[in-house]
Amino acid sequence: MAGHTRRAALTGAASAAAIGLSPGTAHAVGGRRHGGTTFVFAAGSNGAGTTVDELALRGHRCVGVTPPGFADTAGQYRRSYQAPQDLAALATEPSPLAGVTLADQVDATVAVVRRAACLGPVVLVGGSIGGATITLVANRVPELIDRLVYDTAYCCTELASPDEYLRTPEGAASEVGELLGFLAADPAVIGAVRSNWRLADPDLLATAKRVLIEDGTDAELFALLNSMAPDEILGKGAEDSRGDPRGWGRVPRAYIRHARDRVLPLPLQNRMIAEADRRTPGNRFTVFDLDTGHVPNVAKTAELIEILDRLARRRS
Repeated sequence: MAGHTRRAALTGAASAAAIGLSPGTAHAVGGRRHGGTTFVFAAGSNGAGTTVDELALRGHRCVGVTPPGFADTAGQYRRSYQAPQDLAALATEPSPLAGVTLADQVDATVAVVRRAACLGPVVLVGGSIGGATITLVANRVPELIDRLVYDTAYCCTELASPDEYLRTPEGAASEVGELLGFLAADPAVIGAVRSNWRLADPDLLATAKRVLIEDGTDAELFALLNSMAPDEILGKGAEDSRGDPRGWGRVPRAYIRHARDRVLPLPLQNRMIAEADRRTPGNRFTVFDLDTGHVPNVAKTAELIEILDRLARRRS
């Protein structure tokens, strides 16, 4: 497996953030009802799409997408992954994600969007490599999505894939490759990218904290790692994920930049925003900023939710 593909497969460790529309701002399409906003959280890397409980408490529906293979907890969370770990078995046991593709993940997300669209406006959210998924979903069903939200996420337009963006000068500063120390198996053997997030090596954990959640506590780091499934789809970052102006380009979109992100450096985020805006000059990104790393800590997440809640209540 190519190094850049392995790097890209690790870039979605963050849980997604969301942005909303006020109830009634979207028109009914194909029998859709004028209900409250539903936030659909696409999966990033190493797990299902997460939801934000506080947004639900503030009156917004939230649903996370579980892609094919990730619901197989018996396959993902095996005995060899528990302490004391059987590292030899972990390195050879087949993955439930063997043969699963990004297209399968897109299909699963489209299915959730279709159900949510029956209730009212849909805001589709993708964090990190989940941006590739939401772009492809928008290519398929733009009429069912009221807004796309890229939370420090890949938005491919001029280049085809997340892997290609990591090879740009703006992407070269990414430190996601530092997480390769967590890899636990040969992808060609198990049919997926497998990481052992339960390693206790202090140097490796310090690296993970710096790269993923630098302004978090150790407890927040451990909670993050324990929320991530060990296996991820093979070759996900190499897939063509470009937005089509005829589909994706019709959907209003927002980008939440993370100023201190070490996975998707700020210059890379800016490049993708600029390229997307050039592709659809009549439908440009609305941009918001957070002074945080790839994964916000508790305090920064609270700031984010305040912004998102205000946006959800504001008419577009």
